[in-house]
Amino acid sequence: MGLGERGGWDKSESRYCGVETEFDDDVPRLLSFNLSSTGFDFVVAPLTDPTYRPSLIEADDGSSHVPPFAGSDLVLSPSQWSSHVVGKISSWIDLDSEDEIVRMDSETTLKQEIAWATHLSLQACLLPSPKGASCANYARCVNQILQGLSNMQLWLRIPLLKSDDDSPDVDSDNLMDFWELWNSFRLICEHHSQLSLALDILSTLPSVNSIGRWFGEPVRVAIIHTDSFLTNAQGYPCLSKSHQKLITGFFNHSVQVIISGKPLHSIPAETIGSAANHSDNNVNSALRHPLRSYLDYVGYLYQRMEPLSEQERIELGYRDFLQAPLQPLMDNLEAQTYETFEKDSVKYMQYQRAISKALLDRVPDGEAAAATTVLMVVGAGRGPLVRASLQAAEETGRKLKVYAVEKNPNAVVTLHSLVKLERWENVVTIVSCDMRLWNAPERADILVSELLGSFGDNELSPECLDGAQRFLKQDGISIPSSYTSFIQPITASKLYNDVKSHKDLVHFETAYVVKLHSVARLAPTKPVFTFNHPDYSTKKSNQRYKKLQFEVPRDTGSVMVHGFAGYFDATLYKDVHLGIEPSMATPNMFSWFAIFFPLRQPICVQPGSPLEVHFWRCCGSAKVWYEWCVTSPRPSPIHNSNGRSYWVGL
Repeated sequence: MGLGERGGWDKSESRYCGVETEFDDDVPRLLSFNLSSTGFDFVVAPLTDPTYRPSLIEADDGSSHVPPFAGSDLVLSPSQWSSHVVGKISSWIDLDSEDEIVRMDSETTLKQEIAWATHLSLQACLLPSPKGASCANYARCVNQILQGLSNMQLWLRIPLLKSDDDSPDVDSDNLMDFWELWNSFRLICEHHSQLSLALDILSTLPSVNSIGRWFGEPVRVAIIHTDSFLTNAQGYPCLSKSHQKLITGFFNHSVQVIISGKPLHSIPAETIGSAANHSDNNVNSALRHPLRSYLDYVGYLYQRMEPLSEQERIELGYRDFLQAPLQPLMDNLEAQTYETFEKDSVKYMQYQRAISKALLDRVPDGEAAAATTVLMVVGAGRGPLVRASLQAAEETGRKLKVYAVEKNPNAVVTLHSLVKLERWENVVTIVSCDMRLWNAPERADILVSELLGSFGDNELSPECLDGAQRFLKQDGISIPSSYTSFIQPITASKLYNDVKSHKDLVHFETAYVVKLHSVARLAPTKPVFTFNHPDYSTKKSNQRYKKLQFEVPRDTGSVMVHGFAGYFDATLYKDVHLGIEPSMATPNMFSWFAIFFPLRQPICVQPGSPLEVHFWRCCGSAKVWYEWCVTSPRPSPIHNSNGRSYWVGL
């Protein structure tokens, strides 16, 4: 049934809501009660009688036995088991118990229940939270199970709890950060992609920074307990502002909600019927599910979310999808790629603003009628910057002579058609040539280019503009005039697992373009490399090296760094800029996603411990590449030494 639709495009898994139930050996009745009449989409139900202990059965009778599962596989259809039941592994199990009988019983039960769930084709099983700070044996057994699982997900239940040092009611000798427990478990399980998280949402929440790190982890469900709800003026359950914000954040990350616990709100009798009618006209108030009002509230939160913008809907399919960066010098772009970039009207409006300002500075009003400005578009593509330049000239009343330089012969065909169609033959000269090899017939007043990559210089803008700079007048203007790259450490469990799935070194030493979504940004960005144009310094080099130190806010707790997100910001001319650095990103621009530099081995950073990272931009005769490594809190190998895995060809 779902929590409601936010438009026909809404296909997010988060619109399905589940309920945690007690053991019931009549599974059809359990489903009928919780699903048919109430609006829940699935149940999280124990698979085995909670009193079952293998050792007790064997002690009574040496013969083989059948565990007391909740009914035969025949009581539901395969699609019902798969779509509407999540198996809840017995909560009593303790695989790290000092008591050997408990430990052995736990291991046997865990394996029996997972085997039964696999037989039923369940999509997921909920694993109970580890009982203590040590979880090595539990994680070892789960890892064994994961090796043989086909496609079922295992959700490890972890409380969203972090004791803060300054909390008055917390024993400072017994501080517990449950992220540490999760981290130990997933490291023992080798970051397995089928091991996910089920977060228990309690009545008190940790700090915003502490919560933020979970958004880079593989959270599949949020279990909200009824005692986390407050009571509104009408007696109905509601959530605090901070809980609302958290649940909305989870909805945006395709996290499903499960409601757990007993009803704690006594809804006034005279409103029960109207409440039931309000939510579902077919629901008989006498049969109203005791948790219905909690479900209604979660549905209300879901439906009142802001709808995605058109741009966000276009980008949905790119979220957390790794793409190899373009090789614009080695390869010629295809028509589809040009078309995508040409649709970015915001980018070209910024270019037009910059060109207009440059023209006004270059030619005073008194000389506008007589003076002609020579403008060169280097890397003209199919002509969007040519159009922006001519519109700027028209807007400012300045005369232009335009050279459109483009190395891709296929794009040049389109350029010729455009010039003919727009009747620009007397203004625009098309040059089919690599800008680094062209001998210009005259020098330019303004040099315009769009050679920037997601990391600023990663598509070789410095090398291209160095080659083109020779045909710019000594006092000429380059648009852009400068650009700076930025990085920040991120938790990105999904991206890490996607890279790891290739099982080779090359993919861990490649930078990817990616629309970052399920990530936790762990510290503010810091600038890396800056390039200025034109650059007339005599000893100039495009090689760069930068050492950076990041501080993760102390109240975040420990974090896992899977790699670094990279961005850029460019000054086109004077105060006109464009970029994707999060704190000053140009709104509604989609030409660039971030870049992701993975780490071969993720690095755990403790509170208050600095993270020191080194980045190099290296130049050879035929290629440019990046190298990167971490030196604190522990050293990592140099990634991409000598450009062995990833480079950009000159």
